[in-house]
Amino acid sequence: MPRLKKLHRPAVSLLTATTFVVLSVTGIAAFIQPFSIGVVGLHALMGFVFIALIGLHVLNNRRPLTSYLRGKVFWMALPATSVLTFLFWSQPPPIRTMLSWSGNLGPAIERFQLDEEGMVFDYHPTPEYQLRLTVKTGSAYHTHSPPQVAIWLENQGGYHIKTLLAPAAEQELPYWAFKHTGWEKAKREAEQIGEAAQLGEVDGVSSATPNGSFDPADYILPRNAADSTPYRLLLEINQPDDNQPSLVHAVEIDNSLPRGFQLLELRGYPKRDDDEQAGKEMWALYYIDQSFTSALDLIDSALLTIKRSK
Repeated sequence: MPRLKKLHRPAVSLLTATTFVVLSVTGIAAFIQPFSIGVVGLHALMGFVFIALIGLHVLNNRRPLTSYLRGKVFWMALPATSVLTFLFWSQPPPIRTMLSWSGNLGPAIERFQLDEEGMVFDYHPTPEYQLRLTVKTGSAYHTHSPPQVAIWLENQGGYHIKTLLAPAAEQELPYWAFKHTGWEKAKREAEQIGEAAQLGEVDGVSSATPNGSFDPADYILPRNAADSTPYRLLLEINQPDDNQPSLVHAVEIDNSLPRGFQLLELRGYPKRDDDEQAGKEMWALYYIDQSFTSALDLIDSALLTIKRSK
């Protein structure tokens, strides 16, 4: 037993040291290189091993570690660690600048970047489909007081499919809000019908048509591109307090006739036009008139780039 204890202490110490080396190397690699599930997975799983080894290390060195807790160094290390944890978690501008040096953008499906030259939005639902919307800002766009922006997809029938970028203030973008509210209502009704069908309360449920699906994949990555239906990407932008309505830019995407680069066109401004007979709220797009001034200079151009893998 004494011999095992002698072997136990150096084994734990050496394993802790070598595991720490692996964590250090993978941590640096994860920061410098683009996202890799292999590197991140190795770092995370080795971290669990390291935690277990630290536990054994604490058991082997209970007495000296206990004496450290009574010393002044512990009360100096504790607030220092707390401050660093708070800074790294809250990510003030200097920390964000440091993180921007990283080549690891993570596995995020959606990313939005904003700077003085424009906006870049990436949407990567699968490795086979990479969408990028690059918006070059105009003379009326100011980063210190940026406008509200919404980006979404809708099918050929004009029904909302998926919101890619939601605005912070919904009331500033009424056209997106109208489409999104209608989508939420239709989806709830479809879920209720589905639940009723499972309970046997309805005789049957007809299958969704390709232009009535709630799954974006049915439009973006259909099983058969030849049978796919076109869909649209829309961008609504509005500068608060400029006394001008929001503007809607759009482009139609057709997987059966794939194009790598497409420019968004200005489609008009939204205006409420209620259906009095049906008692429904309606919003339609109207042509731009002479009342628009600076709103027309918020966007200089908007380019949609799509990369599709065969």
